[in-house]
Amino acid sequence: MNLKKKLAMGIATGALAVSMIGGGTYAYFNDVETSTNTFAAGTLDLTLNPEQIINVSNIKPGDWMNRTFKLENTGSLDISKIFLTTSFTESVPGFADHIVVDFLRNEDKGSVLGDSNIIVSKTLSELANMSPDAVKNESPKFFGWQGGEKSGIKAGTSDNLYVKFRFNDNGEDQNAYQGANLELTWKFDAQQTAGESK
Repeated sequence: MNLKKKLAMGIATGALAVSMIGGGTYAYFNDVETSTNTFAAGTLDLTLNPEQIINVSNIKPGDWMNRTFKLENTGSLDISKIFLTTSFTESVPGFADHIVVDFLRNEDKGSVLGDSNIIVSKTLSELANMSPDAVKNESPKFFGWQGGEKSGIKAGTSDNLYVKFRFNDNGEDQNAYQGANLELTWKFDAQQTAGESK
């Protein structure tokens, strides 16, 4: 046998040995399990009903307007806070100083003492510098018991709110506001509850 044939035979024998060793690893038992997992985010969805709380015309100093509306949690997550922000445009500067919110009351967050006011007697100008929580329960605790509902709105529930607007009669000359217009925007900003173990 010449050298070339011996070399070829040696390479072929080595390749066969390697393939047998590699093939031998599949002789051991084997078991595979697959885990398929999902993450689905919830929804935070606040609905204001009705969307337009007030639309009045031909008002004069001394007039007042009572209105009701609902904040509904139509999402799948609980809401912990709803911040109310106020903005407005006025045709006559200073008109917002004469429109007063005598109260904004959340009837579902009342205490045993009946205090459910979010806002008490603030002009629209003053409210523009505030952002109260419309669903906060500040009821006092008596022997570990919290009056009324907890703060926030649970998924699938709602809070009933009542508001009184008043064109303040300050007893002075208010002729500058004849024919004045004011467009009020109330924004309700819902916040999620804190994260928790699932």
